[in-house]
Amino acid sequence: MFELVTSATRAEYDAYVEASPKGHFLQSTLWAGVKSAWSWEGVLSRDENGKVRGALGILIRRIPVLPVTLLYGGRGPVCDLTDGAALDDLVKGARAVAKKHRGFALRMDPDVPASDTAFVTALKKRGFVLRDPGKNFDGIQPRFVFRLDVSGKNEDEVLAGFEQKTRYNVRLAIRKGVEVRVCGKEMVPDFTRIMAVTGSRDGFATRPAWYFERILDCMGEHARLYMAFYEDKPIAGTIAIRYGDKVWYLYGASANEYRNVMPNYLLQWEMIRWAVEYGCRIYDFRGVSGDLSEDNPLYGLYRFKKGFNGELCEFAGDFELPLNRPLAALWRYAEHTRKKIGHTQNQRTPAGEA
Repeated sequence: MFELVTSATRAEYDAYVEASPKGHFLQSTLWAGVKSAWSWEGVLSRDENGKVRGALGILIRRIPVLPVTLLYGGRGPVCDLTDGAALDDLVKGARAVAKKHRGFALRMDPDVPASDTAFVTALKKRGFVLRDPGKNFDGIQPRFVFRLDVSGKNEDEVLAGFEQKTRYNVRLAIRKGVEVRVCGKEMVPDFTRIMAVTGSRDGFATRPAWYFERILDCMGEHARLYMAFYEDKPIAGTIAIRYGDKVWYLYGASANEYRNVMPNYLLQWEMIRWAVEYGCRIYDFRGVSGDLSEDNPLYGLYRFKKGFNGELCEFAGDFELPLNRPLAALWRYAEHTRKKIGHTQNQRTPAGEA
């Protein structure tokens, strides 16, 4: 059976999501607090004994002018993917949420590998359509990511697994005097300034300072702002999130100056150390392009992350449950048109958006 999350079951929902191997920070109520332009509803599935066996957090956004909403279950659902009863409950619950909020479509991009064809089939049988967002950063979340398995390893073992050039650059940054500090919101203006430089250099849209502050406020101890300093000057920074058994590299920024002292390598190493310190299973470098040809402008991002000895992971993709087919089709057309304009202007959204 399913039930919608209430104030009385909110903590139970979060506890289940955080403890699950399929748990993801995008499914947490903490992240729902970050997304101030969206409202949030949660669905729980329980077995016959009342034990939670599945969860799905849904962000809900009102469409301007129209009295309808778009629903998004980022990296959901959270459950045993082979449990058909749990999936049935969560889909029924999502439909109930959609009816309550006049939702015309539900989007999901599950934390499920593309190789899991049985799960893809299970979603299709429940009315979902697999969308093709392409091989670059065209979906809400990246379809291709790099992940490093750090389970049961100490720092020396993880470092030894890096490619020789990557280890060299980490140590070079240390020898050159780069210092990485975990900072509070007082450094957000510097991080935002450096992020704007990065966006201008690499051609992607960036977030305002208040958004990064909101991440730190809402995620609390689960989020860290790392800043790299050279000669006591901030030259690069990252935001990472630790939730459940994973750490995610969410945002990164680097100044045009002092890139030769390799601050980005040391920042990655410090975030990986955070994952090792807390006994996490996975360090997630987040998005890379699925087009691995060396002439792809995004190949350098793949090469950088590959040096840390992770694995390229392709997720099953973006799924849509159309609840009002004419409106859903119209919305897809509008999105396609907007993306074409964005590509023409050489603007892409940074990986990590939700």
